[in-house]
Amino acid sequence: MEFNWIYDHCTPRKLRSALKMYGVSSSLLKVAIYHGGKMQINGVDKWAIDTVNYHDKITLILPPEIANDNVDVSEAPINIIYEDQDFLIMNKPAGVATVPAHNVPVADSLVNRVKGYYRRQNYENQVTHVATRLDRDTSGLVVFPKHRFAHAVLDEQLKKHLVKKNYLALIKGKVPAEHGYIDAPIQRDPNSFVKRMVGKEGKASVTEYWCQERNIQASLIKIRLHTGRTHQIRVHFANLGFPLIGDKMYGEESGLIARQALHCYWLSFYSPFKGKSITVSAPLPNDFKNAKNMLLSTKGC
Repeated sequence: MEFNWIYDHCTPRKLRSALKMYGVSSSLLKVAIYHGGKMQINGVDKWAIDTVNYHDKITLILPPEIANDNVDVSEAPINIIYEDQDFLIMNKPAGVATVPAHNVPVADSLVNRVKGYYRRQNYENQVTHVATRLDRDTSGLVVFPKHRFAHAVLDEQLKKHLVKKNYLALIKGKVPAEHGYIDAPIQRDPNSFVKRMVGKEGKASVTEYWCQERNIQASLIKIRLHTGRTHQIRVHFANLGFPLIGDKMYGEESGLIARQALHCYWLSFYSPFKGKSITVSAPLPNDFKNAKNMLLSTKGC
């Protein structure tokens, strides 16, 4: 893939420094130098130490990314919410894992399905980069960068908490506050391989929420994560005594929905390739909607 910029700074710089100003990481430079890529100034191949001057055109060329043969291919369909040459965003159904795992059936994760889609589309880059993840039984938006540069860009935004994700959750009971922060560290539960718990030895974890609807039975809340710990939403609300409806792991099995009522419905991040923010949303799935209608048919404050 080829990426181009017009160097608009008056101070001359080495080519590697100029490329880093446009978000090119050291690892991407190594790919260009040692693994079949190129760097150019005004269309001519150059070295990393060559000088860039004002209004020069600088180019980074990265080689095609070959698919990993160890990742199985699935022909199952995917629900695409947004796609351009750099990013693919999907609405993940509940019951599908984001990435392959020892307890996931062969070729049944979102990664396997995306690999099948890339192959059918005959894309130059066949590696399935995944930047954001959801629990297997959480539905909603997941971002797949379509090349290593896009992945590096999104990883950097994730580290700086610049990728914004909003969730909707249906929780048991009437949450008392209309708006609140949950600031409680999360650690592994010593009695479980997968379960988490609030504990003083855990990592800092912050969840912000707004109540949308509530009655004595349940509350519908909008959530913004300020950290990204495993099971963060589920652990925080269960710890407060408001477990998610349908969340068997954290104590609230329900006949209304066969999984935790949690859906990532809104996501926003900046694309330097487009020079603008990408903002997408995904509607509530039917199982969540039906549980909500059953529990919140009588609303209250």
